[in-house]
Amino acid sequence: ELENQLVIKSKILDELKQSLALTGSTGQTEEALSFGATELCEMMDNIVSQVAQLKTSVQSILEQWRVYDEAYAEVSLMTMRYLYCIDQCKRSVVSLEALENQVKTLQ
Repeated sequence: ELENQLVIKSKILDELKQSLALTGSTGQTEEALSFGATELCEMMDNIVSQVAQLKTSVQSILEQWRVYDEAYAEVSLMTMRYLYCIDQCKRSVVSLEALENQVKTLQ
């Protein structure tokens, strides 16, 4: 039974050695992890910066839309006033006969 346990432990040790050989030594693995953490921090900083730029851009766009909406409302109001004036200022169509009757009445 001890021999079986020794064989199993030996196999596990060989697998660990192969795994360590593939990933490098322990020091290199720690360096790789710290390098990966540094890259992640840089990526996070870039993302935060991009989000801030997008926020500024969206705020600018929203302000431009607000100005557009105000201008549109003003133009719409002016158009309605213009159409009302045009409608009220129309000359009524009067026939020649009606005008002659009015002239006779005034004389």
